[in-house]
Amino acid sequence: MTVRVTPRASRNEVRAGEDGNLRILVTAVPEDGKATDAARKLLARHLDVAPTRLVLVQGAQSRTKTFRLD
Repeated sequence: MTVRVTPRASRNEVRAGEDGNLRILVTAVPEDGKATDAARKLLARHLDVAPTRLVLVQGAQSRTKTFRLD
């Protein structure tokens, strides 16, 4: 699943993007993987799965990230 992450947002939110992918807004800063971790936790809550089941496949340094559900 490919998502677009926006760090330093005013609130944490998951919404549908214009391109059909999910857009995740997080208040965390994009340093040391903090925004990626926050996005994974928020996406897991949205999908009602444990955060450990979401594995980052691609995009550790990018706003566009691909997660795999294990």
